[in-house]
Amino acid sequence: MSSAKVAIIVTSHTQMGGPDTDPTGVWLEELTTPYYALRDAGLDVNVFTIAGGAVPVDPRSIGGDDEPDESVKRYRDDADLQALFKNTPSVEAVTVADYDVVFLPGGHGTMFDYPKSATLKSIVEQTLTTDKLLASVCHGPAGLTTAVDSSGTSMMAGRRVTGFTNSEEDAVGLSDAVPFLLETRLKALGADYVSGPDWEPFAVRDAGLITGQNPQSAGKVADLILEALEERKTKA
Repeated sequence: MSSAKVAIIVTSHTQMGGPDTDPTGVWLEELTTPYYALRDAGLDVNVFTIAGGAVPVDPRSIGGDDEPDESVKRYRDDADLQALFKNTPSVEAVTVADYDVVFLPGGHGTMFDYPKSATLKSIVEQTLTTDKLLASVCHGPAGLTTAVDSSGTSMMAGRRVTGFTNSEEDAVGLSDAVPFLLETRLKALGADYVSGPDWEPFAVRDAGLITGQNPQSAGKVADLILEALEERKTKA
């Protein structure tokens, strides 16, 4: 498994709406939890952003008065990863053939720029039609919503997927702030949308497609990636 390569593609979007609205970006544990889990397992992990440059981190996900996720604590003391996040290559630098796994972490920023990226759309389509793994968590499946097959049909149609629920979006008070509700959009595309209880870890795997419901599911997504890679290694 040590030779497996992972491309993590992160949002570049920094504001919920206009310049005077709340800041957003990636939800940190959805990036750091899989990053550390996959790297600690010996995988070669590369981080990209939609536009290149600094990774925008939703300030609410860094911690503060609340006790942060263990991977966020680790990140706070990891000067090397902090430096890496300050200057990432853009999604244009991703060549799908070079990677075994493409992973899309969430955060509300993804709802704004993932669906607008033609390059990400192409990467998702290539990954789902080749012998690769495509994983995402929470709002990350926003990056799956524009992918279509050769007939123009959504590549989510008939696929078992999960993502941030409408009720979780209501609970954080952002249902009216996002461009669309992820659960509603996935269902409209014909996906077999499934979910667990709000704020509980829940992830599903449908062949080479792995999705997680919420921030708490980031670890489960990483586990499913490693499990899938091990299965493929065994069959090789």
